Order: sequence, then C-alpha cells, then structure tokens
Amino acid sequence: MNIYQLYKMTNIESLYQHYLKYPLVCTDTRTITKDCLFFALKGDNYNGNTFAADALKQGAAFAIIDDAQFADQEKCILVSDALTALQDLAKHHRKQLTIPVVGLTGSNGKTTTKELINAVLAEKYKTFATKGNLNNHIGVPLSILSLTHDVEIAIIEMGANHQKEIEMLCEIAQPTHGLITNVGMAHLEGFGGFEGVKKGKAELYAYIKKTNGNTFVYRDNPDLIAMSTTANLNKVIFYGTGKENFISGELVDTDPLIELKWANDLGTFNAKVNLTGTYNFENVLTAICIGNFFEVAPKAINKGLAYYFPINNRSQLTKAEHNMVICDFYNANPSSMNAALINLKALSGNHKTIIIGDMFELGAEAAEQHQNIVSLANEFNFEVQIFIGENFFKLKGRLKGNFFKTLNEANVFLTENPIKDSLVLLKGSRGMALEQLFPLL
Repeated sequence: MNIYQLYKMTNIESLYQHYLKYPLVCTDTRTITKDCLFFALKGDNYNGNTFAADALKQGAAFAIIDDAQFADQEKCILVSDALTALQDLAKHHRKQLTIPVVGLTGSNGKTTTKELINAVLAEKYKTFATKGNLNNHIGVPLSILSLTHDVEIAIIEMGANHQKEIEMLCEIAQPTHGLITNVGMAHLEGFGGFEGVKKGKAELYAYIKKTNGNTFVYRDNPDLIAMSTTANLNKVIFYGTGKENFISGELVDTDPLIELKWANDLGTFNAKVNLTGTYNFENVLTAICIGNFFEVAPKAINKGLAYYFPINNRSQLTKAEHNMVICDFYNANPSSMNAALINLKALSGNHKTIIIGDMFELGAEAAEQHQNIVSLANEFNFEVQIFIGENFFKLKGRLKGNFFKTLNEANVFLTENPIKDSLVLLKGSRGMALEQLFPLL
C-alpha cells in the first residue's frame, strides 16, 4: 500500500499543487468529472470513503479520503478529515486571489439578490456567483475552489442556521465587501429565536469590520441600521428610498412585475425587472447599489436587470396550463410567507388562490407562527385557501381553509376540484416539495 502522509503532517501547499494541476473538485460520484479531485465527505447517512474507488474508476485524478482502510492505491490521499481538508484548501486558494469578493447573507432574498448582483456586474466584469444554493460549509468551499484566475469579481452566498456558521464561512470566502439582505423569522430553532438570528447574521459585519472591508447597508431597514451601528463598521455604503443615500430608489409598480426609479450622482433612471413582489424592491436596489459602486454604467445596470429571469422558483411568475402561478416554493419562513401573502393581496385580479405548505425549523414557535399565517390569509379572504403539512393541519376546524396533512391528500383535492383562471401563490419550505402540485395548475 502506497499512501500519502496524514494531512496534519503535511503542508496544505502539497495538496494545493494537486489542485493546481487538477482544478476540478467533486464530492459526489454521480457527477464525477474526468481528472477531478474527489473529496470523500461523510454525512449522517453516507460515508464518501466507500465511494473513493468508484470515483477513481470514473476518472478522478485523486481521491482525498480520511479512512485508512480505503487507501489501497497511490491515487488515494489520506487526510485526517476530508471536510477540513476541503475547507482549508479553499482558504488557501482564496488567499492566492486578489479579486473583490462580495459576501452576502440574510434570512430572505439571498439567492435572488445574488443573482441580481451577478446580472448587473456581468455587464462589465467576468463574474462568478454561487451556483444554486451552495451556501453552506460544503458549498462555500466548492464555490471558492471554482474561482479561476480570469474571474474579476465573485459573489458568494452564505447561509446558516446556527451561531458561528457565518463567521466560519467568512474565514473561507474572505469577502472584501459584504451585505445582509435582511433579518427575519428563519431558522429560529437553530439560532435560538429572532435575537439569535440577528446575532448570527451580524457575524458578517464583524468580519468585514475586522478586515476593513466595505459594507452595503439598506438604510430603510431599522434592524440592519442597528446591527451595523453596533458593529461600528469602517466603510459603509448606504442605499434606500431617501435622497441622502449613495443610491436612492422609488418603487413605481409591482403589478405584476417590478418597476422602479433609481438615482445616483449622474441622474435618475427607470428600471424594469422580471420579478414579482414588493419585497423584491430592496433586492433590486441592492444590485443597483453594488453595480454603481463597481462603476457599471447606469444603462448597463438597467440592461442587466431587464435581462434577468428567475429560474429558481423564487418569486417566479409562471403561466401554467390553467392559471398564472407565483412559483415561490423553494423555501419559506414566517417573514417571507407574510410578505408573499401581502404581495398577492396587492396584485390585481378577481380570483386568487393560495396553496401554502409548512414552514420548517421554527422550534417552539412553530404552532404560533403557522396560526399567524392562516389568520392573515383568512383576513385577506382569498377565494381558495389550501394549507398543507402537519403544522397547518393542526389548525383544521379552527380557522377557514382547506387543510391537508400530506401532499398526496392535497393532490387528490386539486384533481377533484381543479383551479382555473386564478392567480395562484404556491409557497412552502423546500421539504414540502410543492413543485409536485404545479402540473395540476
């Protein structure tokens, strides 16, 4: 058996030399690319070490493993912990790059904002943005290791559901610029309540302060203002509705898509975006602010916004067979659900339907938060109200609506009671898999 030294006994530089020769990283044998580095990660229900041999057979250049019993060939690099090796490799690679990295986090709107920023900056720069929602302790390292030397600006999304996660992700991504989209009622169970959410997200501000970076702050959000003040940030770029901001904006229309006016020191400009929802105004203004900061011309900023089309089931207005559907079923929490209902109420149309699923990770507040959402929906009196999931089902008989414990039960109902010629909000947490209902609409 010919194996490498334990990772802790060797310098990260030796692993980095392999990466420079084979700069493709993979953690899943179902997506192996020829001459990649395969990292054998472990999870609750899998052990990547058991797939190392398969990865090499499929063309991986090396397999980075952390279990000696699988180190049966020269192409296996034995390390003390494969995940730590992946993260340390990403940190090392990031240190070799001198480009601006925009790091963003927040309770809602992270991915949409990231995509909007990328659409704007790409009008002038060679950009890289986090793919999909690869925003955790595995996804962020993979994103950083995807940065090639021709990239001029990177936009890295960071998600978390516990304290200290954002701090750890910042150490990997090393953002030079940062922003928090907002703080809301998300991942309450892991963060320990709303104050815990604010503390966790503020770890980004703390990192930017420590590294003397630039921070973009939406001045209309009192939580962000308080958090940024507490962090005593050095370089703050404010944007919002007030004229005193670096970028100011005014929402013109949201029915059904967003139109806004925005102004900088050159003048006032009009923009249209293929997004629905008043709540997306600040996400759009964020992208405008960052584009302006990086000297993208106003005309190019508006072009980037106009050419952006959501394809990730977030605030995505889609024509189904019988209805117009607001596809917003990638995720949900009380803050985003509340905003989505308010937006639907404000949109024109005589026939409106809500099909909403349970919100996860709310801990002790789950019962109260689900009741609040149903109460708000009842107040708005939408024509058809469908609630799906165990938490919503507990409210059956107490509040108005059609309540179903499972997706299959809702499927049967919609098959027997088809909805037609309606504006439909389809929203729930990812685990509810509400996309399965879309063909019935």
